[in-house]
Amino acid sequence: MAMPLNILEKSVSKRVSVMLKDGRSLEGKLAGFDEYMNMVLEETEETKEQQTRRLGTVILRGNNLVAIVPK
Repeated sequence: MAMPLNILEKSVSKRVSVMLKDGRSLEGKLAGFDEYMNMVLEETEETKEQQTRRLGTVILRGNNLVAIVPK
């Protein structure tokens, strides 16, 4: 079984897609993370209800994440 932090470590500097508890989806380049799965994404785009907008660099708290998908 793959451990989540190992997968995130392999995904640093690569694009990941993240689903948040409030239904938004974010996609960006993973710049860093910690043991609580807090993350920093760069070049981030947010998608919600068929609308997309650019956010740039964002910091996400791990307790707001539902799913993380490496690209």
